Amino acid sequence: QVQLVESGGGLVQAGDSLTLSCAASGLTFSSTAMRWFRQAPGKEREFVATISWNGGATYYVDSVKGRFTISRDNAKNTVYLRMNSLKPEDTAIYYCAATRGTWAGPTAGVDYWGQGTQVTVSS
Repeated sequence: QVQLVESGGGLVQAGDSLTLSCAASGLTFSSTAMRWFRQAPGKEREFVATISWNGGATYYVDSVKGRFTISRDNAKNTVYLRMNSLKPEDTAIYYCAATRGTWAGPTAGVDYWGQGTQVTVSS
């Protein structure tokens, strides 16, 4: 059974930093593309960042470029999202997502979702 468990969310002030983690089990993590998505209240879920199977390639939505960094540790079956200079508009539930294969672009299908972790940024 595949499980993706996010952690690290919380309530922070604008300008602060947070690091989200997503621990995966039940899949071959080292050959799985990983992404982060988010869903703000009243809005559709949106793509945030993606990372290739070996961490060699990454891609971000424009709104987080230069502030967020996605990374992975295949030895720990974990993907991270480092979020700096947080803004109130970053407030959302953040989900990690796994897609079989070496790479998954922003619109690729998702094989597995995590349960999400809440990030709230106050102004």
